[in-house]
Amino acid sequence: MLTQESIQAFVADWYHKLDVHVPMVEVLPLLADAELECVFPEVTVYGYAGFEGWYQRVIRTFFDEVHTVTKAEADIQGDTATVSVVVQWEASVWTAPEASSKRINADAYQTWTLKAGPAGTPILTKYVVDDFVPREGSATL
Repeated sequence: MLTQESIQAFVADWYHKLDVHVPMVEVLPLLADAELECVFPEVTVYGYAGFEGWYQRVIRTFFDEVHTVTKAEADIQGDTATVSVVVQWEASVWTAPEASSKRINADAYQTWTLKAGPAGTPILTKYVVDDFVPREGSATL
């Protein structure tokens, strides 16, 4: 059964895993393969395979990532929840042959759909980046 507490823990765990670039095998239990749809600013992906392609590109592009959740409000309806998430994302990126890396700092406004997984813990079925707003002084993507 989904609860506000289990959803808050899921959100914190999700961003921790992204920050430290865990192996994909540690991300899979958080995702619903057959139903998964992720709408990122640059691409929409489906299922484990689509997500893994996106994830592998991201962990090879960005480093020193820090995700700070400023909002995670869930509307729970039985075994599903719609979650409004706002996260401040900071990351460094280096593009060869530039002499130094650049720092990105932006707010991402997102809508997630979670369902109760087999163990009753949340799993992600839909992840949509609704808006991506660079903060003042941020490098561009």
